[in-house]
Amino acid sequence: MSASKPGDGIKRMDEALGIASSNPGDWLTANWPAPANVRTLITTRAGGVSKPPFDSLNLGRHVGDDDSAVTANRARLAERLPAEPAWLSQTHSTVVVDAANVGKPAPEADASFTSQAGIVCAIMTADCLPVLLTDRAGSVVAAAHAGWRGLCNGVLENTVESMGVAPIELMAWLGPAIGPDAFEVGAEVREAFMAHDVRAEAAFEPIGDGKYLADIYALARQRLNALGVSQVYGGEHCTVLERELFFSYRRDRTTGRMASCIWLADD
Repeated sequence: MSASKPGDGIKRMDEALGIASSNPGDWLTANWPAPANVRTLITTRAGGVSKPPFDSLNLGRHVGDDDSAVTANRARLAERLPAEPAWLSQTHSTVVVDAANVGKPAPEADASFTSQAGIVCAIMTADCLPVLLTDRAGSVVAAAHAGWRGLCNGVLENTVESMGVAPIELMAWLGPAIGPDAFEVGAEVREAFMAHDVRAEAAFEPIGDGKYLADIYALARQRLNALGVSQVYGGEHCTVLERELFFSYRRDRTTGRMASCIWLADD
């Protein structure tokens, strides 16, 4: 008898009730030239069981959704993964942990890495920027939660350092986040980024009354390029404007969370 895989139980339940399991077409994968053994999966709001305003594939237990619905949604995600994701308790920090050592309760951290096959690095977002990374050899992967505070304070720098390879050997993919036409910020955010690098000014468009539209994708590319990571892909979505596809805290306040996952395959 073969060993059960995470998600088998919910899959059998769905089949018994005549409910279609989540369609992989509902979700995304990173569009980048990563090695064949590097796998990614990025959920959208589609394919789950949560009721409004968490409809439907909410993966966050901390947002007020029914816990049994979150459990079912996480099981549906697990159907597509080699193992349960190494969930983090995200606090907009710059802390990076080894995903192989993540247990329960989830550690307070905002990025994880692994060089072990079958370990799934994962972060949850609903406007903040998910950044997935790997090296050209496919020997290590990482996932980082880059909200503006973490991005400004160095979460990408810490993540790259934790991977233990030369930055020139790395590539990054920028997942769905709040876009440059929707991310309104105050002058203090602009000043915080410019205090690190004056070139960040180019990522802020003034709109009057001391407010700016910020391009978090451009800011992330700038930070990665400064580290020596020149292969940067993605960054074409807007979680706020693409209402049917993504959760957005900025747009809805009470809403669900999506997951961006990356792992090394052993086949």
